[in-house]
Amino acid sequence: MFILVHSFLPKKSITLTHSTMFIFLLAFISLGLFLLSFILQIHQDRWMIKSSTTHHGPTSYPILGCLISFYKNRQRLLDWYTDILSKSPTQTIVVRRLGARRTVVTANPANVEYLLKTNFKNFPKGKPFTEILGDLLGFGIFNVDGELWSTQRKLASHEFSTKSLREFVVKALEDEVNQRLVPLLEEAAENGKMLDLQEMFRRFAFDTICKVSLGTDPCCLDLSRPAPTLVKAFDRASEISAMRSMAPVFLVWKTKRLLNIGSEKKLKEALNVVHGSVADIIRDKKRMLEEDQENKCADGDLLSRLLLAGHDEEVVRDMVISFIMAGRDTTSSAMTWLFWLLSKYPTQKELILNELSSILNDGEKEKPLDFEALKEMKFLKACLCESMRLYPPVAWDSKHALVADTLPDGTPVGKGDRVTYFPYGMGRMEELWGTDRFEFKPDRWYDQPGGELKHVSPYKFPVFQAGPRVCLGKEMAFIQMKYVVATLLRRFEFRPVCEKRPAFVPLLTGHMAGGFNVRVRKISSGH
Repeated sequence: MFILVHSFLPKKSITLTHSTMFIFLLAFISLGLFLLSFILQIHQDRWMIKSSTTHHGPTSYPILGCLISFYKNRQRLLDWYTDILSKSPTQTIVVRRLGARRTVVTANPANVEYLLKTNFKNFPKGKPFTEILGDLLGFGIFNVDGELWSTQRKLASHEFSTKSLREFVVKALEDEVNQRLVPLLEEAAENGKMLDLQEMFRRFAFDTICKVSLGTDPCCLDLSRPAPTLVKAFDRASEISAMRSMAPVFLVWKTKRLLNIGSEKKLKEALNVVHGSVADIIRDKKRMLEEDQENKCADGDLLSRLLLAGHDEEVVRDMVISFIMAGRDTTSSAMTWLFWLLSKYPTQKELILNELSSILNDGEKEKPLDFEALKEMKFLKACLCESMRLYPPVAWDSKHALVADTLPDGTPVGKGDRVTYFPYGMGRMEELWGTDRFEFKPDRWYDQPGGELKHVSPYKFPVFQAGPRVCLGKEMAFIQMKYVVATLLRRFEFRPVCEKRPAFVPLLTGHMAGGFNVRVRKISSGH
């Protein structure tokens, strides 16, 4: 192979460095892999054609797959996929990508239920997916399958179901909102400052989740100083890891990681900070617990609970990093989009305020915003669900087939195929939500006007996943979001600086491109 490479080079290029030679070798190897992939794809397609006469999806070509279409629509991937899915009779399409296995993308609730529940064991996350996030999440609960996942799930499920943890979460929430977030917004209102509400929510959520998960306070909402190093590193690691999953050719990021160049070099540097910082916190917490034998459970955070259960430090590190990632950007994303939607639908905001007034105003004495009051806020929950229908915190999620299978809509799946369900697209399917699917209508979550919230299948609305992997923090997320929204709407008015419709960017969690810049005005709390 070395001689073959030299035979194709100009004479002046004979004195190549070892690194350059390695790149040329890698290029030849890559070409061989693509050709092998092409041959295997033809073989697989013949089998698929026998099983199904029609394949819906973007235009594909030999070897290249849908690379050309993918590139043309790279700035609007979510809407591109949604458009194609909406034209498919079964809301399912087949995608072939250069150097990757065949991918089935679905917005069909029957298929989603089959993946997440009915045949759950045949559709784990799979190595291709866990490899993408493996450097960041390690062997944390959100990035493992099988027995390792089951063990962590049982452990986490027990901790999340305890009353003491719920009380700890509510206390951390109250402190962060009343002592930091509200004063920050009051100061912005008094001085006429413009604030990025998305950034405020992200900082708020990071403080809260660090208190709950690690028992530490990063003080992110202190704007007088730069964001903590851990926050910046976490942001960078999350963004680069997400870009891996959207790369049109997976071999590109794998090559960059092998050579430790470009974005993969930056990812490695960020991960050193994240893992090192969390490891230091774990060691400090472990030492504190060993020194304070009488009050081991006084803090109540998840880290203390996991360490007291005797788990290995590396396993604990991966678990708490997973919890931080899941608990930070998901709730901040959902709240950001809700506040933007309420600025466009002021009538719905008034209805929320009316509900809050009826629940919290009891004559001359105002009721506390406690757990029981939060549970009564049905319309606010409907608004949050409607916001997440249109702008789900996680736009898509993938599984990989252990063995060949057939989905309920008749779509054949080969062994090793990637199967992706698509919450963003599902929220925009006319077959699921009607002709008014693009409108913000919280009433669609009621059986009848003024009645009870209706049960909506989690396979039609899978923003918290469903089945055995349903989100453990679902109820805590609603508690946090309700508390924040209820507190802020009764005290402040938020006016967007820009009237232009913001773009939804799907990284590990969906966020608003460019942030959500607002002017804040303080209002009377007695709405």
